[in-house]
Amino acid sequence: MKIVSSLLAAMFISFAFVQLNDPDPILWIIIYLAMVIVCVLSVFKKYYPILMAVLALGYLIYSILLFPGLLEWLGTENKSLLFDDLAKMQHLYIEESREFLGLVICLAVLGFYWFESRKVTLSKG
Repeated sequence: MKIVSSLLAAMFISFAFVQLNDPDPILWIIIYLAMVIVCVLSVFKKYYPILMAVLALGYLIYSILLFPGLLEWLGTENKSLLFDDLAKMQHLYIEESREFLGLVICLAVLGFYWFESRKVTLSKG
């Protein structure tokens, strides 16, 4: 589990670093660094369900706001635009879709750690 958490922390650090070129870098660096904190804490089997719930709620609300952009991208013929740096400047839905997918990754990892925290709590009780 320590290896998985360390790899996830490294992944989120790299995500945060890539955000330096983003139109709204501060927000996304904070989002990803919060995930780094959750991952690093889990290396030491420290789980804070309230922190994870607050982050998950914030990420869920933000992803709902971005969902229309994802739907717009899904409705296009050329799905590869998601990986085109020039397209994100031409189509707002590309950036929104990328951000939505980043939040889904965060939510999946938070869900994973929530289940891990339940295992730790049950083994102690």
